[in-house]
Amino acid sequence: MLASHAGAASGLFGRAKVLAVLACLLAACGDKHGVRRIELAECRVPKLVHAAQCGKVDVLEDRSKPEGRKLSIAVTLLPANTLNPLSDPLFMLAGGPGQSSDAIAPLAEQLSGVRRSRDIVLIDPRGGGRSAPLRCAALKPRDPFDELLDADTIAQAAHRCIAELLARGDVDVAQYSTSAYVADIDEVRAALGYERVNLWGGSYGTRAAQEYVRRYPARVRSVVLDAVAPPELKLSLDVWASRDAAIARVIADCAEDAQCREAYPDLNATLERIRARLESPQRFAVNDPRTGTPHDVPLSFEAIVGALHGLVYAPELASLIPPLLARAEAGDFSPLAAAAMMLAADFNRTMNLALHYAVTCAEDASRTAPSDVQKIIPNLRAPVLAERNLEACLGWPRASVPADFFSPLTSDKPVLILSGGLDPVTPPANGEKVAQTLPNSRHVVAAGYGHIVSPHACTPRLIAKFIDEAGFATLPQSCLDYLATSKPPPLFASLLGPR
Repeated sequence: MLASHAGAASGLFGRAKVLAVLACLLAACGDKHGVRRIELAECRVPKLVHAAQCGKVDVLEDRSKPEGRKLSIAVTLLPANTLNPLSDPLFMLAGGPGQSSDAIAPLAEQLSGVRRSRDIVLIDPRGGGRSAPLRCAALKPRDPFDELLDADTIAQAAHRCIAELLARGDVDVAQYSTSAYVADIDEVRAALGYERVNLWGGSYGTRAAQEYVRRYPARVRSVVLDAVAPPELKLSLDVWASRDAAIARVIADCAEDAQCREAYPDLNATLERIRARLESPQRFAVNDPRTGTPHDVPLSFEAIVGALHGLVYAPELASLIPPLLARAEAGDFSPLAAAAMMLAADFNRTMNLALHYAVTCAEDASRTAPSDVQKIIPNLRAPVLAERNLEACLGWPRASVPADFFSPLTSDKPVLILSGGLDPVTPPANGEKVAQTLPNSRHVVAAGYGHIVSPHACTPRLIAKFIDEAGFATLPQSCLDYLATSKPPPLFASLLGPR
């Protein structure tokens, strides 16, 4: 059944491609959108079912030096499924910072309602993905099993990375910032021949989208912000308290659920007993979930909390936390490691940590005062995780940031704001805050969902309707009602599932 559907889809796509080529020949391939100054070739992108079109746009690393080094910005275009596409595509901006466009490629395919009439364009940020990635030995992707269990080295690795980059001298790390990224986006827009674009940003991508609207308002038709990071948010610090709050919410939900409460009467006490047991790191046999091979590894309480922070991003994984903690208390950490690795592997594949630190150290850590740290860190379950993250920024250059960069965006552009009611890092309060200075916005909270709502349930249809109209009048009420009343997955009474 799957093979026959795939074959039919492939045939339709092939015929559509032939028709698109003929249309290009008849229409001078770009007249409607302006002159296209980039060569695109068919390409295959991880997690994209169909072929896309890929190309590169060369930009200056430092725009104040016209004769300086150039970077090739990687562009992936998913052409509209029509011979007469509308002239305003959807540009999609991934998160991180440091995430490649591969991470959101599956969502681009889910937005078939948008592609009925518009191109979708994915852009790798400078320094990440296939856009002249920042590379250093200390922060190269590691085996997710090793990384999951090694919570002690991130600050040291970041220090070694910047030392290597500065010693090599072949990149100017201070040029890798959100401001430079949005200028690249506009050069890509111009190179593709588009006058105006619609924007979708997810997580950190919402910060980039807001900055693009601030700098290039005439180039923007509509905006979707999913999992909003307000410009004033300090990514290096504020997210830790939000993650801890998400763990506390799972524990509270278990206490309110009769079956979960019966199986796990006091998860806070369970966590404290795990903390006491791991006060000094101990070695445990942990099975690699991919091979079943046992490894004798050191475990710290910080590593356990770090794993829980990963699980709360997705409600379906957060629902596993009660039985996972019970198994961990009994000395079996393998199930927790396996669950956390489901996220760690994809994170490693799509995230450039050197770029992550280049951006966050310049834009967030540099304005984090000691008083900010003291306000949050003493109340965290594992303060050392946040402390290491801030320490990682020591020695990283500071990119210049526009004076209004951290000011709330004020714009009359139509903006659809999406928040997951269970989002552990960009909670609905962020969406409410951003909406206050966007008079032509609507904030939709998907009560039962976590970080990034766009792929789930009816949300792709909601986004397509919004972009079609650049407004809210025709948003499907049934979808809005469903998202508002959606429920999280039931908590697991055991690793076999809910009773």
